[in-house]
Amino acid sequence: QVQLVESGGGLVQPGGSLTLSCAASGLTFSSYTMRWYRQAPGKERELVATVTRLGNSGDIRSYADSVRGRFTVSRDNAKNTVYLQMNNLKPEDTAVYYCYALTGPNSYWGRGTQVTVSS
Repeated sequence: QVQLVESGGGLVQPGGSLTLSCAASGLTFSSYTMRWYRQAPGKERELVATVTRLGNSGDIRSYADSVRGRFTVSRDNAKNTVYLQMNNLKPEDTAVYYCYALTGPNSYWGRGTQVTVSS
């Protein structure tokens, strides 16, 4: 049974930092492209960041324009975990953040972790 479990969310002041983690189990983690999405109240779910491991060539990363330069996505295949380091957080970053795993026709979602940016 595949499980993706997010953690690390919480309440932070504007300008602060948080690191989200997503621990995966029940899948061959290194074969999956891993993504972070977020969904704010009343808005559609949006793609935040993607990381894909290319064999021994390292990772390819991509980001939404709204977070580029502030967020960093990374993965540790030995720990079956993907991370999202979030710096200089803004109130508009407030959302539920979801982990997503994709390979071929198979995809899985985590249940999400709440991030609230407020003074």
